[in-house]
Amino acid sequence: MVWRGRRMMKRSIPRSGVARLAPALAAAALATAVAGLLGPVAPLAAQEVPEDTLAKPSATFPEGFARLSGLRELPDGRVMIADGLGQVVVIADLASGVVNTIGAEGQGPDEYLQPDGLFPLPGGATLLVDLGNGRLTAIAEDGAFGKTNPIAQPGGDGLLLVLPRATDDDGRIYFQHMGGMRAGRGFPDSSAIVRWDRTAGTFDTVALVKLPDRKVDRSGSDNERSVRVRPVPLSREDAWAVAGDGRVAIARAGPEEGVYQVEWILPDGNVVRGAPVTYRPAKVGAAEKEEWVTNLSSNGLRVMVTNDNGSLQTSFSRGGSGRGTPDVDGFDWPDVLPPFAASAVDVAPDGSAWVTRQVPAGDAPLVDVFGPGGSLRARIRLPANCEVAGFGADAVYLVRTDELDFQWLERYELPSL
Repeated sequence: MVWRGRRMMKRSIPRSGVARLAPALAAAALATAVAGLLGPVAPLAAQEVPEDTLAKPSATFPEGFARLSGLRELPDGRVMIADGLGQVVVIADLASGVVNTIGAEGQGPDEYLQPDGLFPLPGGATLLVDLGNGRLTAIAEDGAFGKTNPIAQPGGDGLLLVLPRATDDDGRIYFQHMGGMRAGRGFPDSSAIVRWDRTAGTFDTVALVKLPDRKVDRSGSDNERSVRVRPVPLSREDAWAVAGDGRVAIARAGPEEGVYQVEWILPDGNVVRGAPVTYRPAKVGAAEKEEWVTNLSSNGLRVMVTNDNGSLQTSFSRGGSGRGTPDVDGFDWPDVLPPFAASAVDVAPDGSAWVTRQVPAGDAPLVDVFGPGGSLRARIRLPANCEVAGFGADAVYLVRTDELDFQWLERYELPSL
């Protein structure tokens, strides 16, 4: 097998985007978000559930990846994999070890630049997020490339940057519409989960989710003003994912340390909330700070929007900023870790929500599993240096990062919970 003749260091896995939030869109979602944050329920003793572990992997892909940026199990059990740094998309049979590269690196038809997320579409097709070319491409089950849509879509009072986080069984795309600075009001503290029906050409809001805190530094005069925005590291924010039937699972970080809550937004707009879950926040030390700044420099998604005489141009990329690792002392740090990160939620085939917890640096990952009613029903300790990459019909796929930062794909049988 020819594997592009190179191996490169891992860079990024985050899945969030940056865009302006149209005022009408924000207003439509406000009631849902406020209701979700103010649910008057108390923590229950039922949250104390046994901790389970996964068995040994049933299959391991024989080649390492530079950055496994997307994964989607096809209806026949094969797996489509995107390697963003290796600049390759493959379809692999983990049982036989047979792997075939589809498409090629480039800007033309049947090509891609920095392939990223992979999401299921109806009829066994897959949606490829092609960051380098700024487009979304449909790929058939046999690997044939089809219709494309630009990531930047007109909507509201500006561009909507459709960086998918999920799709549903009807092929609708879900993304997080992050707001920019608003005149006189600064940056918003929340953003909308937006659902795009490409067939109908409509966008609608599912809910609002809390953004991480941000620090804004301004300098210069009125004629030449510079504004620098940086995230407040390890601040609490919401995380979410979508089930195939259109239900949206949101892990709410909440305003207080030591408590978080999972709710489901149903397709009809109704909300099902589970009891708050208590946890003991871990302290933020030197190791946690170093881990965060390393991820920031290597894992971040960069979005650039330029205005050339009224013509807006966008470009996207992940990782490899070329500026090195930021200085730890250049940030304001919280005392404790948040309950989870922004990309922490995944939905399993049985309809449960898996929430990967934020644990001290070096600890094996811990996943809280919530049922359709939002109640905590299991905890799973993942193998060291692993994270959830996706699910199959009866399997969970983990990506394991080794000491050289190569990534390895492993398939595990879904545990009975």
